[in-house]
Formats: sequence, structure tokens, C-alpha cells
Amino acid sequence: MQRILVAGITGAGKTTMAQALSARLQLPFHEMDALVFTGPGWTVDPGFHQQVAKIAATPAWIFDSFGHPEVRDLLWTGADTVIWLDYPRAVVMPRVLRRSLRRTLLRERVFGGNVETLSSWFSGDHPAWSSWTEHAGRRA
Repeated sequence: MQRILVAGITGAGKTTMAQALSARLQLPFHEMDALVFTGPGWTVDPGFHQQVAKIAATPAWIFDSFGHPEVRDLLWTGADTVIWLDYPRAVVMPRVLRRSLRRTLLRERVFGGNVETLSSWFSGDHPAWSSWTEHAGRRA
């Protein structure tokens, strides 16, 4: 277990699990969303693919992601271990809603200094919506 991919739907606990594994196994942890979103307005890093490719080429890593389409093959073919967190909607939705509500109300800065806003809750890519709509497909 040197190259570990922790996968699952939004709210499954990928980051929490990956951080715990990183601490326990002394392997470098890479938070996928922090690599993707590097600027205000949820700007995607233009060098994202190259950065992930560079990390994936190293002998040891842990990522917390199902994998963005641009890098999915790199992660899934490079991983020697995949941990799939497969929880029902009744578990993940309260987690996602609590986290997003906290981030929105407290204006917590996340990836690239961005914040979740009330208006973002009505966007199709908000974590609550993506978790709800992608849940069945990811479980299958």
C-alpha cells in the first residue's frame, strides 16, 4: 500500500479517511480539490493535469478522489490500493448538508480562497446537488 486512492461520493468521508491513512502510514496526502481549484471564482489550475501526473509518477501517495475526468486514468492505473467508501444517501447527505451549511454561514475559505455562497446552493455543481444526483451512479 504505497499509492492509495480513496474514492466515493461527495460526503462519504474521502478526505478524512485519506488524511488518517496518511498520518498512520506516513505517506504524502494530496487533496484533489485543492489541486484543481487554485484561484478565486473556483478557477481551475491550467497545470492541473501535469501536477497530478507528476505526483502520480512518484512511488508513494494518497489521493481523496473518484478522480476528475482529466486525471482519472492516471490515478486508477497508478493506484495499488483503492478504498471505496460506499455509504447510503441517508449517511452522506446529512454530512454534505452540514458541511456546506457551516462553510456558507461561517464564510469558510476553501480551495483557492473560495467560499460557498447561498446562491451556489442553487447551482448544479454544488456539493449537495452533485452528491444527490451522482449517488446512484457511483454506487452502481
